[in-house]
Amino acid sequence: MEQFLKATEIINWTHPSVYSKAKELAEDCADSVVIARRCFEWVRDTIQHSHDFRRNPVTCAASEVLLAGTGYCYAKSHLLAALLRANEIPAGFCYQRLSIDDSGPPFSLHGLNAAHLPKFGWYRLDSRGNKPGVDAQFTPPFEKLAFRLNFPGERNFAEILSDPLPIVVAALRAHSTWDGLYKHLPDWNWPSLSDSAII
Repeated sequence: MEQFLKATEIINWTHPSVYSKAKELAEDCADSVVIARRCFEWVRDTIQHSHDFRRNPVTCAASEVLLAGTGYCYAKSHLLAALLRANEIPAGFCYQRLSIDDSGPPFSLHGLNAAHLPKFGWYRLDSRGNKPGVDAQFTPPFEKLAFRLNFPGERNFAEILSDPLPIVVAALRAHSTWDGLYKHLPDWNWPSLSDSAII
């Protein structure tokens, strides 16, 4: 479980601003499930999804997302993982492959998290941000993710990774504007994601 608590260049929960926000969200609370809910809802509702709000810059590391107040789903999952890990809640990364325009091909990866919660075990949660037709909630043990699979070629990947996928990080680092990234969203068309550091 240690790999799901570590600080990295991307999940930099030891950064002063990230650590401070994590402790603020956990203030006066010792229940890890409540803390996880607070972190999830704060990222979901406060950090604006880059595409939804046409916001720049493209962010990647948790501290960048917090500073800019915006991020794609992947970046928001990086910040949520950092906030959870700073509060000693194991957190990993999950991915779906979804239709980009909700009509079939082309497809791209969608990033979300899994948190290890007492009594519930690993629980997937999606902080990408709600909007009409998207209503992700924190309702353990029941999942309420942002998107369902609707088309052939879409899939839920079963793995929980301790680090974001390298192709996701590379895509975020390669583009500085929301529309530039939107034209080059990362995709993964294999049965599994990785064989390293997974549950």
